[in-house]
Amino acid sequence: MTSHTELIRRLADDFTALQDAVLAHMNGVCAPETAAALEDAALVGPVTVVLAHADVLARGSVRQAELSLQPPERLRRLRAYARRVRRARSQAEARYKNERARQVSRRSRPVDLLELRVARAAFRPAFDEILRQELRERGLPDGTPQAPEADLARWAWERETGAGQLPAPVRELCDCGDEDFVRALLLDAREEENPFLQHDAVVERWARHTRTALAWGRYAIGQAEREAVACAPAARRTRLETLEDAYQDAAVLAARCREAQLRATNLHERMQAVLARGSEGRLIGECRAEALTRFADVHPEAWHRVKDLITRHRADCPKQADGCPHCHRALVAELADSLPTGADEGSDAECPEEECDVTYGDRYALLADLPESAVVAVADAAAGDDSALCGYGWAAENGATGHGDSLASSSGEAEVIGICAAALSLLERHQGQPVVVLCDSVEAVKAVDAVLASGDTEAARRILVFPESRELMDRLVRHRRRVQVRWLKGHVGQELNEAADTLACFAYRRVTGRVPAGAARREEMRLLRSLGRGADLPSAAA
Repeated sequence: MTSHTELIRRLADDFTALQDAVLAHMNGVCAPETAAALEDAALVGPVTVVLAHADVLARGSVRQAELSLQPPERLRRLRAYARRVRRARSQAEARYKNERARQVSRRSRPVDLLELRVARAAFRPAFDEILRQELRERGLPDGTPQAPEADLARWAWERETGAGQLPAPVRELCDCGDEDFVRALLLDAREEENPFLQHDAVVERWARHTRTALAWGRYAIGQAEREAVACAPAARRTRLETLEDAYQDAAVLAARCREAQLRATNLHERMQAVLARGSEGRLIGECRAEALTRFADVHPEAWHRVKDLITRHRADCPKQADGCPHCHRALVAELADSLPTGADEGSDAECPEEECDVTYGDRYALLADLPESAVVAVADAAAGDDSALCGYGWAAENGATGHGDSLASSSGEAEVIGICAAALSLLERHQGQPVVVLCDSVEAVKAVDAVLASGDTEAARRILVFPESRELMDRLVRHRRRVQVRWLKGHVGQELNEAADTLACFAYRRVTGRVPAGAARREEMRLLRSLGRGADLPSAAA
């Protein structure tokens, strides 16, 4: 038993040893004692970390082999290995979720009153305001409209642990701007691991910004991949070494991202444990109970709806003895359906938790009021998983087309690039006429809408991560009075949408080298002929 525990501890502390053990187990060549140790609950989370790292490296090996024109047999072996790693990673993630669910179910945690859970979820704005008032009167932090209890939990955690005095490096990480924090994450992955990221005061921010850091890892891969494709196969050696280095960095970023998520989850669980015991737990219970009493007094009609619904529910609920721990979700949905549709929009008591966004629900309504003289085009984009390389394409009603490639942190950013490229090309060709660009990405349409309405590219900062998209948006916003962007439901047989999609896919295949350089121009001409569109617009890279 002692040796088994020591092996588990060694694997938990040694990343390389754990990864070797996990991959050996995946390949069926693992020692029995090591295989038994890997089944321990203490290693469930760390195993997902090492497999996130191995997954990126395996896919990187496949991509490098493709670009170096390796023999088909070697490619098949590498692809088969990458599939095994991906399958092992999926299984490890599923096991982690099951183990965490078991741990949560084993923890004894008091269940809030059913009336409290339903009122708080169904009438969130009203309940949040009342809870804020209660917190203020007790001298506690206000919290936020989305989750006022979260700040109270942080307050209780700091009181419990005495975390007010932070080490200088931790305070520096807490106080720096988002861009500087992401740079710190990239430095952590590429040069030297930063132990202060694990501090409780930083770990939530670490987990929140790992997605952006991963995007910059894919950006480096995309740049190296583009440069490798641009070289003749015989001259790619140096470029492929750069691509290998980029994949190595991306693998570390993926592992650190998973580690950050695990540590943030652990922090939340420890905070909940602190709040569930002693005076802090009683204090939170008192705040919520008093807020519910105030809610009943301030919003009697809403309170009567909640009470009537719960009374009927408790008449035959088999979980009543346990406090109906999960029944509030169905009750909130039922209550939302029963609320009058013509309720006063200014009444918090009549606002259900879920807000229905109908802006993009009917593509025909959105296209019915297009300006008569407008030049209309549809834009689309295509992107992969590992690399930031993307392709975009667009097709206009007047027969014009365009396509090109760029770098994007997400499919949404790729779609924004396609919208901007289409609009800028048409604005240049049709002086004085309004331009309307349609796109099937709600995220991209909302982002461009926000920028055009405000005249400030910072309105879409969350989605515009890379300089390529920001430069295009800076150019487009100068013409914001002449440009509109609308949503169009995709892949329903709309001719322009299908043409734009085809062009985007071709541009993506070309920039990633999946279309040989010698055949790219021939396929481009064949593609344009098959679409029935002229090649009067040259392809353009963002």
